[in-house]
Amino acid sequence: MLSTTDLDARADLAGTDRGSSGYLEDLESHAIFVIREVAAECQRPVILFSGGKDSAVVLRLVEKAFHPQPVPFCVLHVDTGRNFPETIRFRDEQVSTHRLELKVAMVEELVGRSAASGSGPGPSRNRLQSPALLRAIQTHSFDACLGGARRDEDKARAKERVISVRDTQGRWDPSRQRAELWELYSCQVSPGEHLRVFPISDWTELDVWHYIRREAIPLPSIYFAHPRSVVRRDGMLLALSDWVQPHPGESVERLLVRFRTVGDATSTGAVESRATSVDQVIQELAQSSVSERGATRGDDRFSDAAMEDRKREGYF
Repeated sequence: MLSTTDLDARADLAGTDRGSSGYLEDLESHAIFVIREVAAECQRPVILFSGGKDSAVVLRLVEKAFHPQPVPFCVLHVDTGRNFPETIRFRDEQVSTHRLELKVAMVEELVGRSAASGSGPGPSRNRLQSPALLRAIQTHSFDACLGGARRDEDKARAKERVISVRDTQGRWDPSRQRAELWELYSCQVSPGEHLRVFPISDWTELDVWHYIRREAIPLPSIYFAHPRSVVRRDGMLLALSDWVQPHPGESVERLLVRFRTVGDATSTGAVESRATSVDQVIQELAQSSVSERGATRGDDRFSDAAMEDRKREGYF
């Protein structure tokens, strides 16, 4: 497997940049190889599709892996019930355009049950995605979940393998992960276990945007600068919605913003931006020193262990 460091070195030696055709082809080729390995060895894979940029890239890679045949997997959205409307519209458009089979795991169905603690009108429901995902995996007998998680997003995700084993309760144990030398992957699991598969694990946020530009991949409008009413809370710009209203002492501002990542609207912040095109987003990110989750995810940014704890509980 080519690591991000290996790819950087190759790009440097070739005198090219991370957005060059050869560099992106290396990333694409490896991701498609992983997807085909999973299709060959697993009985019922599924694509985790949030409507975000990373899952849109994974969907394009799956399409290219099996072209001219249709996408052979269904897609699963773990729905917190507090999504940005632009994201849901984009999800439904993609399902219709590509004639995909969509399954939705509703967090709302678990709210108030013992399986999902911490619910209520205020707190983020991101943590509640784990039991909803695990129930969907069991209900539909999925043995491999393909998604757009990347190692540069979070320290815990940097510990992941490209193909990661989950136990019968969906839990992640770093000590049980397998070596992946020379692009040799094992998709074997014991009864009741399943795999989490990260075809773009070694990609960076900039790589994703360069690929979006090359492939002309459509995205929700929320990823580009637009005027929006926001409040400043816990160092983030939270968009006003049915679930986010001003607290006493907070003032509403109308700013030009965009989102670097999408998720639960109660914990996903915007960034001030004037980037209205893919090229402008790439230019903006090239000058940024803050990760997308570090800047805009309220449930990750205050504890290095937050993501790792959630992954041990079954989070993607």
